[in-house]
Amino acid sequence: MLTMAGVTASDVVYDLGSGDGRIPIRAAKEFGAQSVGIEIKPELVEKARARARAEGVADQVEFRRQDLFEADISEATVVTLYLLPNVNLKLRPKLFRGLDPGTWVVSHGFDMGEWTPISTKEVQGRRLYLWRIPEAPPDFVEQP
Repeated sequence: MLTMAGVTASDVVYDLGSGDGRIPIRAAKEFGAQSVGIEIKPELVEKARARARAEGVADQVEFRRQDLFEADISEATVVTLYLLPNVNLKLRPKLFRGLDPGTWVVSHGFDMGEWTPISTKEVQGRRLYLWRIPEAPPDFVEQP
């Protein structure tokens, strides 16, 4: 997912529903990016923080216990998702309103309805989807 989005050390990667923190930690360790994991379950946040310390990237990675629908994601240059299809669709308006044009969005396993990805890739039997936030939200996105 990180390679597909072209992550570099100048990126800020947000992983929504970060679980045990493997994606933000990899973004920091392998690509040098600052990264933020958003996770609602406190035990997973603690596990991810411990893992970041053990991997030596705690200074580059932050894990926040938050609802991904309420989190401020505006500083992200790349957003990664491994969420269920209905969650992706519910999240879509937030992505369009909360991210700058040009921000990359990568989803593992699930698309976003009529939002056509720039590219897709099969990895270990799962499909990855890549989009870029456009200048203006498409017509299919509900406006506030």
